[in-house]
Amino acid sequence: MTPIAILGAGIAGLCVATELAARGAQVTLHDPAGPPGAHHCSWWAGGMLAPWCEYENAEEPVLIHGQEALDWWGVRTTVTRRGTLVVAAPRDRRDLDRFARRTHGHRPVTADEIATLEPDLGARFPAGLFFEGEAHLDPRRALQDLADALAAQGIPIRPGPAPAEARVVNCTGLAARTTLPGLRGVKGEMLVLRAPDIRLTRPIRLLHPRIPLYIVPRGDGVYMLGATMVEAEDRGRISARAMLELLSAAYALNPAFAEAEILEIGTDLRPAFPDNLPRVTRQGDVTHVNGLYRHGYLMAPALARETADALLGPAPTETPHAAHH
Repeated sequence: MTPIAILGAGIAGLCVATELAARGAQVTLHDPAGPPGAHHCSWWAGGMLAPWCEYENAEEPVLIHGQEALDWWGVRTTVTRRGTLVVAAPRDRRDLDRFARRTHGHRPVTADEIATLEPDLGARFPAGLFFEGEAHLDPRRALQDLADALAAQGIPIRPGPAPAEARVVNCTGLAARTTLPGLRGVKGEMLVLRAPDIRLTRPIRLLHPRIPLYIVPRGDGVYMLGATMVEAEDRGRISARAMLELLSAAYALNPAFAEAEILEIGTDLRPAFPDNLPRVTRQGDVTHVNGLYRHGYLMAPALARETADALLGPAPTETPHAAHH
């Protein structure tokens, strides 16, 4: 069997390597930056497995394949299935109504139900939406779990180049834009906070006219707070405006966030095509897996299966996926 060399050990490369290895392919994994870390865009993800919420401004493939991703991740890392809670200030009730019309898989919740689901939100929000089938994971742990599982199969992340005789799968994100027409960077800015006096148990989305906020619990009073979407090619530092709006939104969720400790400030560029959908493309002997945009953890498993089908042929049997409603 011709070896397959995967370039890039972010979310796309690790998922493709996992899928190919599971089908018996001879795989090597290459990344000059080494193991998963802050140099990978997927390191800074929120980790929400929220296909129904994302459908608010995403295409149908994100909804369909995102539901499959819940089970794919569930057997490879720790997934917390406590749903997603979407809230809005009273003045932004129209935003909540619009979000409800554009999405599926939710039920309306009252102020009392919100306080029951998340007591630390209290009675600040008169209404919300609860997406019970959604889940979340710790992206950094998930990346490391995939890398560890591959290493245990004799597929470590190598800093060197791919073998000359190997078929190449390029999963290098924006580094591949010189050969992928239309690929662009969408800047994201996010914060990691420690607020030990606040206990939230599931992702919370706060709808806002300027900057919709999500906050995802990481355990031990640590939260990921994000994220902006700026059409820019600048990986530079976070803007003062973005930090003010993120922190103001967190304060609106619970004023105790004013006392939070800022542990990390992250900025990176999400690779995206003009339609914001990822794709598997072939250029000569190189297969490209790219354009995950903001849907890396929802879409990477499906792209990995598509890549394995293209290189090895369809899998003889497909593992059935549990239905989610």
